[in-house]
Amino acid sequence: MLKPQTLPTFPLDYFLSYLDSRKSWLEGVCVSGGEPLIHEDLEVLLVLIKERNLLAKVDTNGSLPHRLEELIQKRLIDNIAMDVKAPLERYQEVCGVQVREEDVLKSIDIIRNSGLPHVFRTTAVPGLIGSEDIRKIGEMLEGTKVFQLQQFQPENTIDHYYLQKKPYSSQELQALARIAEPYFAEIRIES
Repeated sequence: MLKPQTLPTFPLDYFLSYLDSRKSWLEGVCVSGGEPLIHEDLEVLLVLIKERNLLAKVDTNGSLPHRLEELIQKRLIDNIAMDVKAPLERYQEVCGVQVREEDVLKSIDIIRNSGLPHVFRTTAVPGLIGSEDIRKIGEMLEGTKVFQLQQFQPENTIDHYYLQKKPYSSQELQALARIAEPYFAEIRIES
């Protein structure tokens, strides 16, 4: 498995020339991570994307609401996806790191009130996220239009313990989606 620090870093000019060479068919760029909002130069990157008349989507974990709000106010983001890892009372357990619950809630509020297209999503990890967790997440996000339930992929994990985990079956994932249905206008399942 590749670790982020082992991946090559590309010069900004290389990235910009790549964008410029594809501007006839490219509509936008998704900035993801880890957590892209931790990078001080993210605003510069978003400005360069917007200068090329491209849309900018940001994927976040909701840990930096003030940074998110600042970029939204500057009109540098066109679309947002936020990973909701677990119900609030289980956030630290599921993430394995200290999480400020108020930051998660603030980010949810900012996104809901941003006027931008957005989706909240949860990865369904067997043994970590179950039906009761999905119900509580639904209650926390109730009134939000779109919720995406993502299938856990054991090859995309940093913790070797989860490499041995078997993903939910298609039927089990559908059952989790049915639990979330009363809380959202649209449920998406990403397998």
